[in-house]
Amino acid sequence: MYYERVMKPLVTGATGFIGQQLCKSLRAPNVLTRRPETVPAALASAACFRWDPSTEAPPIEALDGCDTVFHLAGEPVAEGRWNDAKKARIRDSRVVGTKNLVAGLGQLDQPPKVMISASAVGFYGSRGNEILSEDSPPSSGFLADVCQEWENAAAAATGFGTRVVTVRIGMVLGKSGGGLAKMLPLFRLGLGGPLGSGRHWMPWIHVKDLVRLFVFAAAHEGVQGPMNGVAPNPVTNQKFTRALGRAVRRPAVLPAPAFALRLGLGGFAEVLLASQRVTPGAALGAGFKFDYDDIDSALAAL
Repeated sequence: MYYERVMKPLVTGATGFIGQQLCKSLRAPNVLTRRPETVPAALASAACFRWDPSTEAPPIEALDGCDTVFHLAGEPVAEGRWNDAKKARIRDSRVVGTKNLVAGLGQLDQPPKVMISASAVGFYGSRGNEILSEDSPPSSGFLADVCQEWENAAAAATGFGTRVVTVRIGMVLGKSGGGLAKMLPLFRLGLGGPLGSGRHWMPWIHVKDLVRLFVFAAAHEGVQGPMNGVAPNPVTNQKFTRALGRAVRRPAVLPAPAFALRLGLGGFAEVLLASQRVTPGAALGAGFKFDYDDIDSALAAL
C-alpha cells in the first residue's frame, strides 16, 4: 500500500479538518502548529512543534529527517466576512507561510524528497460550463491571484531538488468539518436549497479520497506539478442540493438569492457562486482510483 512509502512525514495545518484526517492515516508525523499545547486528541501520536508561519521559518529540529511534507496551513476562507483584514490573512497565511516553510526546508543538508502543497480550484475563477483541467489557464481576481502566488511559492522548493505537487482542492465533503458540516443543520431542518440560480458547477471530493490522493501523490515519483483534488463527476449546485436533500430525507427547495449571499458574506459569496467544472485529469492519468466518484454515493457514505 502506498501509505507505507511515506516514511517520515511532516504536516502543517494538521489541526484543521483535512489535516486531522490526514494525520490519522500517517505513522507518527511531525506537526507544525502555532499552539502545540492545544492540539486535538486525533494528533496524539504526532510530535508537535511550535511555528508561526507568518513570521518565521520552522524550527530545524521539526524538519530534519523528514522525507515528505504535507503543507495544508492557511487561514480558513469560509469563516468570517471578507473584509480587507480577512483577505490579507487569507493571502499571507498561504503565500508568506509557504515562502517561510520553503526557506526552512532549503536550510537542510538533505531536503525532503517531496512536498504536497494545498492549493484551491479558485485558481480557475468562475468559468461557466467550460471543462477545466490542470492545463487550463488561471483566472484573475483575489482568490485566483492568491492561488497563483501560493503555488509559485511552493514550486520554489524544486530549486533544491524537492518534487512539488500542488493539489487544487474543491469542496471537501466530510461530517466533521468543511462546507458540508455547515450545511447539514439547515438541510436536516428542511431549510436547505440552491444558491443563486443553482446552475453553477461545484467541484467536490470526499475527504477520504482527498487524504488518499495526498498520500498517493507523495508516493508516486511520476506525479508533479498541479493536480486537481476533485472527484471525476462535478455537479451543478442544484443537483448537489437535491442529492443532499435525498441523503437527509428532507425537501431542499428554499433558494438563497445571490444578492442576499453577497450582502451577508461579502467577497466570499463569489466563491459559493463561482462555476468551476473541474476534472481530475492528472490523478486519473497517474492511476488513482476514487472510492467515491459520484455525489450520491459520497453523501450516502457520510
